[in-house]
Amino acid sequence: MTSYWLGERVRLRAVETGDGPLLARLSEQEERLGDLLNPPRSTEGWQTFAREHATADPSGDTYTLIVESRADGTPVGSVGVHRADPRNGWFEYGITVATEHRRRGYAGEAVRLVVRHQFEERRYRKATARVFAHNHPSLELHRHLGFTEEGRLRGHAFLWGRPVDVVLLALFAEDFTARHGASAPH
Repeated sequence: MTSYWLGERVRLRAVETGDGPLLARLSEQEERLGDLLNPPRSTEGWQTFAREHATADPSGDTYTLIVESRADGTPVGSVGVHRADPRNGWFEYGITVATEHRRRGYAGEAVRLVVRHQFEERRYRKATARVFAHNHPSLELHRHLGFTEEGRLRGHAFLWGRPVDVVLLALFAEDFTARHGASAPH
């Protein structure tokens, strides 16, 4: 039997207490690429963040996972559901892949694994993502996966001294299955 969390290129695993430096590096790279700018977090702060995620209840509606390359086990990013509304059946997720590992198919595969899990195992019906309008690679990824633009929040975020637009994207369970198929029992 193959693990549900294995793709051709990636393996998704739980955050471990030692992942603090990885999460700090990913956050720093996202900041340089134009993500939200937060005050610096200490090394201990990142360790605490990793420890909290490592000990979180895995059956909850929100979670963070580490994306590893199956080729050599290198951690290449993180993916997670950070907002969920089980009553109305939607969730919002986010993904980040380290700069040196981008454009290798890791993000798309990790997103498909998480979205499939949310649709098939958690019974959600709608996946959502928020992407800065200037993040063309992320917009391209989401469109490739079948997400459609539901709206644009003009000047919604303030970043690097200026307002920026945020694009709202969504994918429904039936559209995901039509495009990517249902998972087969292993």
